[in-house]
Amino acid sequence: MIIYDHNLGWRADEEANELMAEAFGNLVYEKEKGTVGYYNLPVDSRLIVSEVEAFAASSELIQSCDTIAVIGIGGSSLGAKAVDSILRHKYPEAKRLLFLENPDPVDIEEKFATLKKDKTLFIVISKSGTTVETVSIFKAAIERFGIDLKGEDKERIIAITDEGSALCRFVDYHGLKAYTIPHNVGGRFSVLSSVGMVPLTLAGYDTCSLLSGASAMVERFFDAQEEHLLLKAAFIASNWREYRINVMFAYASCLENFAKWYVQLWGESLGKIDRCGNRVGPTPVGHIGSVDQHSFLQLIMQGPRDKSVTFIKVEEFEKKLKIPDIRLEHIEKSDYVNGHTFNELINAECDATRESLSDEGIPVDSLTLSRADEATVGELIVYYELLTSLTGAMLHINTYDQPGVEAGKRILVKKFKKA
Repeated sequence: MIIYDHNLGWRADEEANELMAEAFGNLVYEKEKGTVGYYNLPVDSRLIVSEVEAFAASSELIQSCDTIAVIGIGGSSLGAKAVDSILRHKYPEAKRLLFLENPDPVDIEEKFATLKKDKTLFIVISKSGTTVETVSIFKAAIERFGIDLKGEDKERIIAITDEGSALCRFVDYHGLKAYTIPHNVGGRFSVLSSVGMVPLTLAGYDTCSLLSGASAMVERFFDAQEEHLLLKAAFIASNWREYRINVMFAYASCLENFAKWYVQLWGESLGKIDRCGNRVGPTPVGHIGSVDQHSFLQLIMQGPRDKSVTFIKVEEFEKKLKIPDIRLEHIEKSDYVNGHTFNELINAECDATRESLSDEGIPVDSLTLSRADEATVGELIVYYELLTSLTGAMLHINTYDQPGVEAGKRILVKKFKKA
C-alpha cells in the first residue's frame, strides 16, 4: 500500500479542472480502443507468468543455472533492474540477475568474468530487434562463451522482442525460445510485459503479487478513485515552466534503480514538441535523498526556484537495526539519535527535509510505501506510468513516441558506414 500526499500548495482552477477531465477521458479512450496497451498488462501478463513458471519447472538447464544475464538497454532493462533492486532483500535464494546494458568494454569484460556458461541463462531483449548496443553485446557473449546456436546451447538463449522483428526472425531461424512484446506497449512502459515478467519470474520472484498490486491500482484509477493522480499531473502540466525540474528524493538505497527508471520514463515521454510547436516538458532528476540531501539540497534550497520535489520513503524496513547507545568522546553531538532505529532516522531525515523545503515555499509531495513488497512495487510502477500518460495528455503531446532519439541513431549508422 502507498499513502499519497500531494499537497503541493496549489489549487486547481476551472481551466485545470477541464484539463483533468479531458486527460482522464483520453486515457479511458486509449484503454478502450487498445491504442495504448500497458493498462492491460497487469491482467494479461498473468498468462506469461504461468507459462514461464511451467517452462522453468520442466527445464533442467534453467534449474541448474544460478545467473540470468539480461542483455538489453533502456526500457528493455531498467524496469526489471529496478524491481530486482527493490525486492532482492526478500529473496536470498533468487537467481542472480546480471544486466548487460552499456557498450563500455571495461564493464562488459568485468561482468563476463563473473559468468560461467554452464550456470548462466542469457535473455536478449530488444523491442525493435535491432538495438545496436544489445545486438553487439549479444554477439560478444556468443563469441566469449562459445555459444552454439545450433546445438545444446539453444535452450540457454531466450529472446524477448516484437512479433515480426529482425530478432524474431533470427529466433525463428535458429529455433530459439522467444516471448513477444505487445505492439501497443512502448519499451519504457514494458516492465510489466514479458520484458520484466520473464527474467523476474525465472529468477524466482513472486511476479503474480507484483501484477496484483499493479492491477488494483489500474482498476481504482479507471473507477475514478485516484483523483490525486489527476491533481498532480495538472500541477505539473500547468506549472512546468515555473517549476521546470522535478526532483525525486528516494529515502531507501533499494530505490536507486527505480529513480533511473523514472528518469527515462519521464524524459523520453514528456520532452516533446506540442501540437502548437512549443518545446515542453519537465526535467526529471533522481536522487537517494538521505545521501544527496547533503549536496543537491543546497541547490534546491538556495538556487533557482525552478524545482518541485517528490519524496519517497518506506514506512517499515524489514531489517531492524538500532543505533547503539554508545557515547564517543568529542563526537557526542549526534547522541540524540542513540537507541533509535535506522528506520526512524532515515524517515525522520525525509520528513525534516520535506518540512524545510515546504517552509521555503518550494512545492513538495510524498509517497509513503508501507513496505517494499511485491504489491507495493507493482502499484508504484503503475502510479508513475499513469502520471506520465496524464501529464502528456495535459501537455498535448504524443507521450508514446521518441523522435528526438532517432536522429543520433541515424548519424551513428552513417559514421560507421563512412568508416
